Amino acid sequence: MIAGVFSARTWVPVGVLAALAYCAHRRRVARAEPRGPDGRQPVDRSQLELKMVQVVFRHGARSPLKPLPQKQQAEWNLQLLEVPPHTQFDYTITNLAGGPKPHSPFDSQYRETKLKGGMFAGQLTNVGMQQMFALGERLRKNYVEDIPFLSPTFNPLEVFVRSTNIYRNLESTRCLLAGLFQCQKEGPIIIHTDEASSEVLYPNYQNCWNLQERTRGRRKAASLQPGISEDLQKVKEGMGITSNDGVDFFSLLDNVAAEQVHSLLSCPTLKRFARMIEQRAVDTALYVIQGEDRESLQMAVGPFLHILESNLLKVVDPATPPDKTRKLYLYAAHDVTLMPLLITLGIFDHKWPPFAVDLTMELYQHQESKEWFVQLYYRGEEQVPKGCPDRLCPLDKFLNTLSVYTLSPEKYHTLCSQVQVMETESD
Repeated sequence: MIAGVFSARTWVPVGVLAALAYCAHRRRVARAEPRGPDGRQPVDRSQLELKMVQVVFRHGARSPLKPLPQKQQAEWNLQLLEVPPHTQFDYTITNLAGGPKPHSPFDSQYRETKLKGGMFAGQLTNVGMQQMFALGERLRKNYVEDIPFLSPTFNPLEVFVRSTNIYRNLESTRCLLAGLFQCQKEGPIIIHTDEASSEVLYPNYQNCWNLQERTRGRRKAASLQPGISEDLQKVKEGMGITSNDGVDFFSLLDNVAAEQVHSLLSCPTLKRFARMIEQRAVDTALYVIQGEDRESLQMAVGPFLHILESNLLKVVDPATPPDKTRKLYLYAAHDVTLMPLLITLGIFDHKWPPFAVDLTMELYQHQESKEWFVQLYYRGEEQVPKGCPDRLCPLDKFLNTLSVYTLSPEKYHTLCSQVQVMETESD
């Protein structure tokens, strides 16, 4: 089992291998002990000690990224940008090396699209700010009040924060931290971010040529699939859209989700077909992603999985210095991040990841046996990852699941450039 996990990971510290090997030994010993009715040795949860938590979350509610070409449009009033006082929390943004905040080309693009009412495209609203504050409060209840795991005030020695370099994500992170720590801190809050050209907290089509080429044709073909094309035409006709200017189920869902959460209505057709629009958007995304295409999933989220995996391994390795790990890792990402993550973990519920949704990964150690376990939550509900016997998953089994899709930075760059290299050689 252990050899299978790390067959391609010669860089893993010896301390980690020893710890996981001991876990496997303990399970072999347990085979001779009494078992529960399900045939497995039950784990005494009272002996589990929480060691680390990683939270990947989508930003809060925002304005649409692109308005639909219709006569009636929702009114995106500037009052929606008023910041609730209880969400105010000062923070500093740096690049991954601690230097100045990189330029955000996405925010520059969003400011080029002004919506009816005065807001720009993709702006976090006070509804979204409150959603993120509420998520922070839930995390506080879980890890400060119910379990005294985190300090009640923000401590930079306990918490690492990373976000994509997009303003709505940075502000969403602020609101989450305000709810989690009730606007109390013992040191500066630093949100780390990366250049858009090298960001891995979302599928980076601009940086990964191979991924871009694989999915380009699939996206065009998706709208022509039986059922999808007919339903798309039905919605467009109901909205009075006759042109073919880029309206697909992604753009329809983007608008209907934003309008619904803000109790706005631009077109009765959107409300009438809301459920079908979401389902067809999911169908389209699954056609583009193609879960059986392992390399596409690797290029989409493999580098991010590598980060999550590395955090786990650092905690497990007894040789890791205390200042090299944190109790809590926060990652502000997007719906296009969460969907492939959920697919690789085998817990996708075939629903579009909503605003302010979270995927939480807990790492435990059994105090007596010293075995390590992972527990996953999505939208606050326990999940059973692919390849795991139940909700409390032995770490080596969980790492086996991740290893199918995890990519180191070197392997990521190699895989992303493979098609380009092949074409260059054939010229």
